[in-house]
Amino acid sequence: MSGGWKGSNRSEELPPDWPAIRRHILDRDGGRCQQPLPSGAPCPNPATDVDHVGSKWDHGDDNLQSLCGVHHNRKTAAQGNAGRAQRPKLVKRQRGGPAPGDGWA
Repeated sequence: MSGGWKGSNRSEELPPDWPAIRRHILDRDGGRCQQPLPSGAPCPNPATDVDHVGSKWDHGDDNLQSLCGVHHNRKTAAQGNAGRAQRPKLVKRQRGGPAPGDGWA
């Protein structure tokens, strides 16, 4: 696995037999990254990660793919950025202004 798990609780969401599932997917994909390059050519990098294509709760063969660390990190970053873009923006309180709960509407 790539080093992106540090500080993450993601491994707690995986089933107990994840190591066997992971090995199966890496073997199925020949140990190669399944993300095509922009040219359409296959990625030449060895796979280091097994990624959920869709739901993170579906650990079936059709929902898992082998990716190299670069492509897995890019996908994870894109998903994180998309998630942050959907969150409501927080409004900063101006310095010296009333604090929440001060009776100001």
